[in-house]
Amino acid sequence: MSTPRKFMMTRQRRVILEELRKLESHPSADEVYEMARQRLPRISLGTVYRNLEILSEYGMIRKLELVGTQKRFDGNARDHYHVRCIRCGGMEDVHIGPLTTIENALREVTDYEIIGSRLEFIGVCPQCRKEVQGGPREED
Repeated sequence: MSTPRKFMMTRQRRVILEELRKLESHPSADEVYEMARQRLPRISLGTVYRNLEILSEYGMIRKLELVGTQKRFDGNARDHYHVRCIRCGGMEDVHIGPLTTIENALREVTDYEIIGSRLEFIGVCPQCRKEVQGGPREED
């Protein structure tokens, strides 16, 4: 059995964490890399990927692994829900309380020990909706 790694807050981890926590969006690792490079020009993409995984393992950030999309990262590690646009892939936090009714119902029908959940709502964001509707029409 391996012993857990001792966590050390390196300069790179601190910068990555600070940059993520500034955002309401949920960037990909490549986007985090571009942000971190503004402050640490010599940081490598591999370092960013590795540190995102470590920060996620230690519960300091959330790794969002959504079917059919690249991983995204959330600086808000508390339990909360997300809504994702099916057209542009944009994602936002949903500011509602926990849906405990679903978890309680699940506990009644399974022998699993429920340790958490990930709930994602999908829809079309306001910007994409405007584009689909074509904006205001000119009169003939």
